[in-house]
Amino acid sequence: MVKFDDSYSNSRIAELHAQEEERVVQTMAPQYGFEYINLRGYTMNPEAVAVISEKKARAAEVVAFEINKHNLSIATRNPGNPKTQALLAELQSQSYTPIVYICSSASLDHGWKRYDDITNSSAEKKGVFEINAEDIQRLTASIKKTEDVVKILKDISTINNNRRISETLELIFAGGLALRASDIHIEPEQTGIRLRYRFDGVLHDIADLDSYIYSRLISRLKLLSGMILNAKAEAQDGRFTFDTGEREVEVRSSIIPGAVAESIVMRLLDPSVASFSMEKIKLNKYIEAVIRQQIKKPNGLIITTGPTGSGKTTALYAFLKEAHNDGVKIITIENPVEYKLEGIVQTQTGEDYTFASGLRAILRQDPDIIMVGEIRDREVAETAIHAAQTGHLVFTTLHTNSAVAGFPRLIDLGVDPRIFGSSVNIILGQRLVRLLCPDCKQSYPATADEKAIVEQVMSTHPHPIPVPQPLNVFKSVGCEKCGHTGFKGRVGIFEGIIMDDAVEEAILRDPREHIIVEAARPQKIPTMVEDGIEKIVLGQTSMKELERVIELPRKVASATLDTKEPAADATGSDDDFLAHVV
Repeated sequence: MVKFDDSYSNSRIAELHAQEEERVVQTMAPQYGFEYINLRGYTMNPEAVAVISEKKARAAEVVAFEINKHNLSIATRNPGNPKTQALLAELQSQSYTPIVYICSSASLDHGWKRYDDITNSSAEKKGVFEINAEDIQRLTASIKKTEDVVKILKDISTINNNRRISETLELIFAGGLALRASDIHIEPEQTGIRLRYRFDGVLHDIADLDSYIYSRLISRLKLLSGMILNAKAEAQDGRFTFDTGEREVEVRSSIIPGAVAESIVMRLLDPSVASFSMEKIKLNKYIEAVIRQQIKKPNGLIITTGPTGSGKTTALYAFLKEAHNDGVKIITIENPVEYKLEGIVQTQTGEDYTFASGLRAILRQDPDIIMVGEIRDREVAETAIHAAQTGHLVFTTLHTNSAVAGFPRLIDLGVDPRIFGSSVNIILGQRLVRLLCPDCKQSYPATADEKAIVEQVMSTHPHPIPVPQPLNVFKSVGCEKCGHTGFKGRVGIFEGIIMDDAVEEAILRDPREHIIVEAARPQKIPTMVEDGIEKIVLGQTSMKELERVIELPRKVASATLDTKEPAADATGSDDDFLAHVV
């Protein structure tokens, strides 16, 4: 018996019925006193959809699709439905002002599918930004400077369709990748929404976004990051990834409530930018020799210090790669895992897996080398030191201003200084300074102040380099190749203090910083100031840039004291004044 496949005919008839219903609803809506909406051609606001639960929305045959403060736009097939009326009354009692639109059954079905994006998505679905790899590559190739982002953004703003949000988001990330930004900031202010990129460690204003785009971007980014859409009065963290076709970029997002609206910062963890090798982090030869020696030790604690964004994690990853070989097991505990390292077991903290509990668990995994993302409290510090004393080489970070400040900080956390000698190998300090653009940097004769600083620092440098006479230094100018910033790339300046007998004795006798520094002087490791001044003399960076990241010695040339004796005051002598000083 012949069987006929009528699936095409049935689908065609269903499509015609849907089109006819759409026309009827569009015609009848004004007669009932409501506006018509077709949700299948509308970019719905996920935050609005989430106001009404899916169960209530389906029962009342409604769907919310837009929200502006307390105004909630709602689409329904039958505004006179008693269940619809009851839901509208409930929303009004919750301080919402419902704005009702009439739509077709097909629009409702389309709207209800949006609940899948909000409530039923898997973690992988929420955490992946589905982006066209060809579009991102095209945009990245077309962006050479910050002005290019502004120009393309203006072109996108003329688009009035549901692709506008996606194209704006694609541009924001493409611009970040093209300009090699480490962070993207979206900051609402009274006068507008600022888009800023941080590259080479400095924030740059890029463009202003309109509030229409901002509210939808925030909702989209919250959804991607797995955050709670309606929570606007609390800080939230999340992460997601997107594929550029050549590599997968991970985005770590953070939202905080602000005076105007929520502010979001997204860190781009781009594996193509990261440099994880001892050669690429460009250590000075003296500190490099010391670190290589310390890495070869079978046990002990290696601590790197510095503020957020000073390259501590990058340095630790470089040390781990240097220490890694087939006969060694390395386990890390991080918050979060920023980059994946091949051949290394990396773990991430969570609600039930803290630095302290994770570190204790790691010790049961028979590791040779451990990396603890950060020492934050006494429990983590003591566990890390215990691991260093029991045959493990431990890498970690500490938030202090200098290497020497690491010792008093550990004491403040409650660690017994008597065990430093048997556990701590070395404490490092580091900062990142921007490198002058080689194509446009400009030489000029050093000022008296600059010359005095250079000569003062070089006089105490354990391995001084010749200071040319006359001394010429360089300043930033700006050109096309560096995006008119005057800088291109960054380099670390380092210092370190090895735990030897003299340093241990100083810590036990008097753990003040200048006492420890004096005890460590025979180690002949340059300080960050000495490392930075050396890079100024070599023409790699500028005095102004070095002053931005570290405190330089007092400018000797301008520090002339007024030696004139003060004139006697008519009301009395200096002795009269001093008699009143307590």
